[in-house]
Amino acid sequence: MRERRRGSRGRSDGVTRRAFLRGAAAAAGAAALGGIPGIVGAGQAPAYPKGTKLHLLTRINFFPAADTLFVAQAAEFGKQMGVEVEVERIGQNDVITRTTAAIVARSGADIIILHNNSPHLFADALADVSDVAEPIGKADGGYYDLFRANANVGGRWLGVPYVSLSTLFSYREDWFKEAGIAKFPETWEEFRNAGKKLKAMGRPFGQAFGHSENDPNTYSYSLLWSYGGYEVEKDGKTVALDTKGTLEAIKLNTAMWKDCFDEGGLSWDDSSNNRAFLAGSISATTNGPSIYLVAGEKMPDLYRAMNFAAHPRGPAGRFYHLPVHSSCVMKYSKNPGLAKEFIKYYMAKEQYDKWIRIMRGYGIAPTRIWYDHPAWFEDPKLTPFREPIKDARHPGFAGPASRKASEALAKFVIIDMFAKAIQGSPPEESLKWAGDELRKIYNA
Repeated sequence: MRERRRGSRGRSDGVTRRAFLRGAAAAAGAAALGGIPGIVGAGQAPAYPKGTKLHLLTRINFFPAADTLFVAQAAEFGKQMGVEVEVERIGQNDVITRTTAAIVARSGADIIILHNNSPHLFADALADVSDVAEPIGKADGGYYDLFRANANVGGRWLGVPYVSLSTLFSYREDWFKEAGIAKFPETWEEFRNAGKKLKAMGRPFGQAFGHSENDPNTYSYSLLWSYGGYEVEKDGKTVALDTKGTLEAIKLNTAMWKDCFDEGGLSWDDSSNNRAFLAGSISATTNGPSIYLVAGEKMPDLYRAMNFAAHPRGPAGRFYHLPVHSSCVMKYSKNPGLAKEFIKYYMAKEQYDKWIRIMRGYGIAPTRIWYDHPAWFEDPKLTPFREPIKDARHPGFAGPASRKASEALAKFVIIDMFAKAIQGSPPEESLKWAGDELRKIYNA
């Protein structure tokens, strides 16, 4: 097994973990048979010629321990199957570029773990993996709607749902208390008022607004949807962004940028706000628990001072854009059967249980059976990270997930709508620009 890397306490885990796995295995029933377990149980030799190689491309995990485990699992799979498995990890924002190049060349990784609704964008180049995805969903309590929207294209699974990265606001609870704020703000207006106090103390909020896939989209879509704005109508064709709610969200965000935020965030990517928080430069940011997990290893004082809260509500409610990852088998792969076996292996409960435990709240599993997994309760601060999936929407809402919705996300239209207003464009002009961009995409 080769690995390449490129790019930018509470419950014990004894009886509780065993009980969970027994329940999961019972739910799986006959679906647990076949694949690697079937081969090993039957004493059969792997049916792949000597020298067979399998190549998986994925992003570098913001929590390295999860990558370490996955690489070890890949090595074990390779050993059992008598093949060589290469796990290549690159910068998250480079995955789409590499995927595009591989499709054009008809050569590259056999499996690519694609993000968000990219399976729609690359649908013509992806193999149907319904024979892998459907049994997993049936055995594990069904997929959440968000995963189905992102990876099921025209009734076919073009990706096996892998994980969604959960997100909440990470904040310095000690600094909020020093500012006289006993509870994290419930609404965006309260959020603005709290931010004014903290920024005046030299402790601004921090938000990435660069062209990066996770945090900028998570924040921007959450704010847009909470004010009743959305990209297209249910027909998936009629652009509907130009509404009073969208304009209110732009105006509020522009005001908050001056009142609350570190104004350098326009150039930040998904790692910039992590570094700023760890350095003590900001008091709150939307993020997964990766900051907290790093602090737990290296910065005990910060670790104790941190806490998490749901995104603020707007007039229309509270909603989340959550990054979704799906395992996709490329049509050009010379070993599609082996690729599917590998996906079955690392999605099997015994292996996935180990991985989801190490993620410690950083990842929401795609099926409902994992909602009560013991890992959510080992640290009470992390338990709330299992909740955002309930209020998650897919890119392109209120229309269906589609290739055009994927294109709009890939072009960062919603992020840039907010960013243009921050940079001085009148909110009305920023909104008009975004609407025009969406019409170019949806009406083409």
